[in-house]
Amino acid sequence: MKRLALRSRAEVDLIRITQWYGREGGPRLGERFFDEAQAAVARISAMPGIGSSRIGGLIGMKSLRSWPVHRFPVRWWYIEQQDCIDVIRLLAERQDLEAILSAEPIDPVQSLPDLD
Repeated sequence: MKRLALRSRAEVDLIRITQWYGREGGPRLGERFFDEAQAAVARISAMPGIGSSRIGGLIGMKSLRSWPVHRFPVRWWYIEQQDCIDVIRLLAERQDLEAILSAEPIDPVQSLPDLD
């Protein structure tokens, strides 16, 4: 397993999306989303190559991968670094991903928090 490093923006995404599902569908749905999001990012940690690089390639970021959150239209966006998985964002699938991800600094960040 590779160490996960969530950027602050990915952490905020997780909190905001969890809160949205909790408001819209009740606390149980919010909890279910949070659990599924955690399980998805754990899968990425165990098998970094599992994510799709198709959209990353289409928008000119070949190392960018994504992996879905089971049962929710949301995906984790990440880059595998030598020492960690750099988790950039958690975004809904129907957003303008190219505009959002193009605005993100994709350079490796040395001071990412360790989430193990």
